Amino acid sequence: MKANSALRFRLYPNRVQAERLTLWSHTCRAVWNIALAQRIWAYRSAQRATVRAAEQCIGLTEARREHDWLRDLPAQCAQQVLRQLDAGYDNFWNPQHPAGFPQFKRKHHRQGVAFPGQVVQVRRVTRRMAQVRLPKLGWVRFRLSRPIDATVRNAAISRDGLGWHVTFGVHQPEPEELPVNTGEPVGVDVGIACSVFVSNEATERQRPDTLTSGEYERLRGLEQRKARQIAFAKKHNGGKYPNRLRRTIKQIAALKARQSRRRADWNHKLTDDLTKNHGLVAVEDLRVSNMVCTGRGTLGQPGTNVRQKAGLNRSIADQGWFEIRRQLGYKVRRYGGELVVVSAAGSSQTCSKCRIRDPKSREGCGRLFACVHCGHTEHADRNAAAIILDRAFSTAGRKPTAEWEAGISTSGGADSQSTRSPYAGRGTRTGSRLREPSSNVTAARHRGISHHSGRRGRQSYRNTRRVMPGGSVDLSVLDEEQR
Repeated sequence: MKANSALRFRLYPNRVQAERLTLWSHTCRAVWNIALAQRIWAYRSAQRATVRAAEQCIGLTEARREHDWLRDLPAQCAQQVLRQLDAGYDNFWNPQHPAGFPQFKRKHHRQGVAFPGQVVQVRRVTRRMAQVRLPKLGWVRFRLSRPIDATVRNAAISRDGLGWHVTFGVHQPEPEELPVNTGEPVGVDVGIACSVFVSNEATERQRPDTLTSGEYERLRGLEQRKARQIAFAKKHNGGKYPNRLRRTIKQIAALKARQSRRRADWNHKLTDDLTKNHGLVAVEDLRVSNMVCTGRGTLGQPGTNVRQKAGLNRSIADQGWFEIRRQLGYKVRRYGGELVVVSAAGSSQTCSKCRIRDPKSREGCGRLFACVHCGHTEHADRNAAAIILDRAFSTAGRKPTAEWEAGISTSGGADSQSTRSPYAGRGTRTGSRLREPSSNVTAARHRGISHHSGRRGRQSYRNTRRVMPGGSVDLSVLDEEQR
């Protein structure tokens, strides 16, 4: 009975428990690095030997007798590290898994300790608080933000910029009859200017900014302070980090963790809505890892527009395209739907009405698609979402629904729909910032600033992207020539 779901809670250890967890996390990192180095050495030897966790556990038992720092760590935790290393190798050799070769862990890389389920006990204290019993630590409090209605198979203690967390791997029994989702099929187009556009909706779903203007300025100031403190430490302190620099790094990590939480919250709400209300969800087969490759080049052949490519890579990574597709993959099975992955070639250049692909129909980076053959005009991302859904019907062997065909036949003209967000121009309200759409990129393009208009235009585009309030483009303000 393996864990098939995970529940994460905020952990509140006391000072002694937190210090010991920190030491244990460094010990787990050392066990990982030593075990990985041993496996690499064994494979590169003349015998080409393959070492697994069962063999390394014998050496681990002998090492615990000699070293006190290793003996302080519970034996089950060290064994879990070796099993995780086995899983990393299995994923690397699996051609269907995107994982790469296991890497050595740095000092501050994802501190955490893993425990098997048989040594973990959970009890409820109050309506919102509970305790987990860990070996050699005792009972540790955590916030019970949701009930644990499943069998706990393992537990993992981790730490980020906002504190400690405990994640329970639980097993939830599969239902006897899988649900069947009969919702309307949709195509989903992801982007940067428009975060997500669903084929059956008239407006985009724009992810709000993950940091407010004040938080962004604070993060920028902290990064500048960090750079000055590092330069001072290298010049006067032999490279040793002082306590002030460590506090600055913690403050930056807290802002980054808060930003990551807001991004993950929006992605989960988006994928939940799509998988619960739609029986078929079509997405593009985007190779995100290849799309975010650096454009730096080599010394012999240096790349061009390196800074612009780096900014594009950050925007792609910030939108979380791979994470959206990953969440859709397991959530459609949970709610009885189907995920269809189609080719992304030419989806932004093909007309959803006449099905003719022509690069002239989508010139530049504007939000308007104007077919040069049939005259069909539409929001470019909605047109691409309709093409994605059309390809999904061909891939899945389904016939388009009558509602979808009727919607495609009647959705024409730039004035027949509005792509302006209902909250455009209102800014951000306190307490509901994550629910209000805003777009800095589309607001910059709304003012006619393009990142293809030279160095000055790119600099103005970046400056405008930082300080402008949320907004969205309206097709009615486009010139006749652009139409």
